Amino acid sequence: MTEENSPRSVPETESRSTVNTPSSGSSKSTSRPYTAPKKPNRTVILVVVILVVLVGGFFLWRYLRTYESTDDAQVDVHLYPVSARVSGYVVKVNVDDNQWVQQGTVLVEIDPKDYEVVVAQAQANLANAEATAQSLNITVPITSTNTSSQLRSTASGIENSQAGIIAAERQLTAARAQVEQAEANDVRVQQDLQRYKLLVDKREIAQQVYDTAVASARASTAAVAAARANESAAQQFVTQAQSRLVEAQANHQSAETGPQQVSSTRARARAAIADVEEKRALLEQAQLNLQYTKIIAPVSGEVNKSVVVGLNVQAGQQLLTVVPLDEIWITANFKETQLRRMRVGDKAKIHVDASGRSLNGHVDSIAGATGPTFSLLPPENATGNYVKIVQRIPVKIILEQGENRDHLLRPGMNVVPDVYLQ
Repeated sequence: MTEENSPRSVPETESRSTVNTPSSGSSKSTSRPYTAPKKPNRTVILVVVILVVLVGGFFLWRYLRTYESTDDAQVDVHLYPVSARVSGYVVKVNVDDNQWVQQGTVLVEIDPKDYEVVVAQAQANLANAEATAQSLNITVPITSTNTSSQLRSTASGIENSQAGIIAAERQLTAARAQVEQAEANDVRVQQDLQRYKLLVDKREIAQQVYDTAVASARASTAAVAAARANESAAQQFVTQAQSRLVEAQANHQSAETGPQQVSSTRARARAAIADVEEKRALLEQAQLNLQYTKIIAPVSGEVNKSVVVGLNVQAGQQLLTVVPLDEIWITANFKETQLRRMRVGDKAKIHVDASGRSLNGHVDSIAGATGPTFSLLPPENATGNYVKIVQRIPVKIILEQGENRDHLLRPGMNVVPDVYLQ
């Protein structure tokens, strides 16, 4: 009994039966051994999981090392303040707040009447100065020619006067010789007259001979007087010739000042030309001031205005501000530890908080100092208790062409740039 109820021991070869049993009608039967499924090894699974985690971590680390990102970034732009260059009364404002204007658009007009009057006055002063300069320029060659002629004429006058003196002196010498000759003849005639008188008294000669002697004596006396008169006249001629020489020398000295007179005239002409240039500059300034009555946009952008019609403005007073939205850039303040591999020209992806868009750009430049260095009161680490703080350095990122064509980016907006390192 016990043997029947006890389980039958099956040989190991028999226990591995095939799944498919042969049919009863088959004469031959083939049997496959049965293999029990193996349980997975936990160690192998754990190793595979660790390898997957390590490989995934490695690729994640490699990906995170390809870019640097910061949320300390804003949109920046250079604001263009538009101010009045001349003072005056505002007669027209051609723009409204937040209006887009093109470069060269007339934004504000100041009353131009006062400046038109100044322009007309400057034109009249310029015409007067030009006429004066022209007359002096004509006078210069005339004065130069007259001076040369006077010099030659006075030099010739001196020579003539000197020749006249020589001739007068010769005439004076001749007159003096005639006087001596006449006096000598008169002495002889007077002596003859005395002898003839003695003879006539003795009645040794005829009365007629005596009368002839008396007439000869009188003629001789007259000849002496005439010779002396000629001598006196010759002396006067010498004096007159000397006076003419002095006068000619004085005229020559006066003519010698002609070059100085020409230089003076030329100096006045140059002064007149300088005056013309000054008047022309004043006219140009007046014309510029007239142009400045129309205030134009220096760049294209949106306008914020603080001017209205009827306002009296002063030169230098700011009236509007133009925001050139086509010239914006991103200022990203990266930590100093993030700049190890960052270079100028690296590509960047800018995520805009306001719109959720992503824009393309590139690194334009890296600031030459940290942000606190540019502050009004930079920190001084040499005083107080020193605590090391990671500094941030501004990085300028420029958008690619056409990325902000719709002008949705505005200065001051927050963005998150990702700079892809090379």
